[in-house]
Amino acid sequence: MKTFKTIIKGSALALVIAASGLGFTSCDSLLDTKPQGSFTEAQIGDDEAVDLMTSAYATLLCHYFGNNESFAGPINNWVFDIRSDDAQKGGGELGFESYMHEFSIGNVQSNNPILDFKWRNDFFSISRCNTAIRGLKNAGNLSDENRKAYIAEMKTLRAYYYFDLYRIFREFPYFTDETADPSACSPREFTKAQIMDFIYSDLKDAFDNNVEKQTDPGRFNKYVAAAILARVALFNHDYATAEKYADEVIKSGQYNLYPNFLDISKPEMNNQYESVMAVQFSSANSPDQYNYNNCLNCTLSEGNLYGNGDDFYVGSQNLVNAFRTDETGLPYLDESKAPVGNLDKADYAGNVDPRVDFTFGRIGMPWRGYTYNEQWCRNLQNYTQFSGKKPYPSPDSPFVEVGIVPWGASSLNYIIIRYADVLLMKAEALIEQNKNLNEARDLINKIRQKANRSVNPSYAPVDINPNIATYLVREYGAQGWTQDYARRAVRMERRLELAMEGHRWFDLLRWGNAVETVNAYYLKEAKLYPQYNNAHLNEADLYSPIPLGQVDDAGDLYK
Repeated sequence: MKTFKTIIKGSALALVIAASGLGFTSCDSLLDTKPQGSFTEAQIGDDEAVDLMTSAYATLLCHYFGNNESFAGPINNWVFDIRSDDAQKGGGELGFESYMHEFSIGNVQSNNPILDFKWRNDFFSISRCNTAIRGLKNAGNLSDENRKAYIAEMKTLRAYYYFDLYRIFREFPYFTDETADPSACSPREFTKAQIMDFIYSDLKDAFDNNVEKQTDPGRFNKYVAAAILARVALFNHDYATAEKYADEVIKSGQYNLYPNFLDISKPEMNNQYESVMAVQFSSANSPDQYNYNNCLNCTLSEGNLYGNGDDFYVGSQNLVNAFRTDETGLPYLDESKAPVGNLDKADYAGNVDPRVDFTFGRIGMPWRGYTYNEQWCRNLQNYTQFSGKKPYPSPDSPFVEVGIVPWGASSLNYIIIRYADVLLMKAEALIEQNKNLNEARDLINKIRQKANRSVNPSYAPVDINPNIATYLVREYGAQGWTQDYARRAVRMERRLELAMEGHRWFDLLRWGNAVETVNAYYLKEAKLYPQYNNAHLNEADLYSPIPLGQVDDAGDLYK
């Protein structure tokens, strides 16, 4: 059987489109993406089925419309993370890609291109999934066992895209089967509660029918469906279901935490340890396989070590301050007790969690064996110094392509769901049910143990410097471990461990404190950056309307 990586060598999208008989249509008829010729039922065997599925998997590459639209690709929702208290837009001046700046100050209008990009990306991807499922159901040369497993893979991917829409838009159309006519599907045909049930159904069916292990990198097994289902259930406040399916992933025995935090940024660690659901990227073949979704955010870097850099999506001062720890090595869960002043200098006198220097560039500190300084930052007048670090291996790595667009392109996979995330999902589910709080603490402490063992300058490239920063991170103890304290601890741990991975906005959204948290952030950030002076987030703006362009193109259907 062909592997996922083998199939997408060369001009990836050209190959998968040819393989599946798909053709592009105009953007105006995006939801009506129909095959222009297809396999006959009798022709579809295992190899052809994998080709059909690869066409759907290729949508995770986020680059079939253009560079800017890849920002709103489905794998890392960093353009939505700049709506939270974790990140600033970054890049050039405030007016550069101004539609992103509008997102970052709470001004989200229906004509914002990000919304149109997101809508197009997700529905184009859903169309690919449906085409694959339709072909698999009718395939004449597949065993029943393989047919069920293959369809389970595609249902997992389809549910992932629908859930992406669910967290962003107030309403959107849902196609009840693979033969539905998109031009006749109203966004008000089903309530969001009904759509949530459809997503649950796809994921549960996928879990029941898929295999436990895949031999091909990038293919989804049953535990990918379980991990997505845990995430979906948490968003739906269905904590028992979240606990159940997070536990399925944990008990599978297939995953473990990285030996140290730097491993997340090493291509040689692809598909190991924490890699539950990952997108396969490559720097060896066509640029179609580069991670445009993240790499255009690469730091400028003195000497153009990565070839240049646009430096979008930089960490907020508020987020970086969250990495300060007290004399016991714990984070300040009560901000009123945190030290006065910002963690913005390498010689900050207090204790810090070492994950800060694996996550951000900080002036005066190491960056993959180099020294990060002002020349690495594109615009210190309008934005912070904290360029994101996680998606970028050392520029000296043989897996990095230098001097091309996108900057910092490499073979580093992007992990959509890490094992650390699964542990924290289960911990949160337990805490919200007020059950097994000690087990929840143990799960959180496993994450903190990894952070603690990462304070080791013996591995390469050098990313932290214990001679400059005072690193101290310790585990939570049993004393005072109430439900309220545990809730604050797990929420903080998600913020620290998963920083700059596109989760924060959606966490605030499901916790119900997005408006309160973000408006408080605006007030503090305005003292440092004037663009936040008039920023404000309203409850009515948490979920976005259907993009204006889509409404116009759909005639009366979306009105």
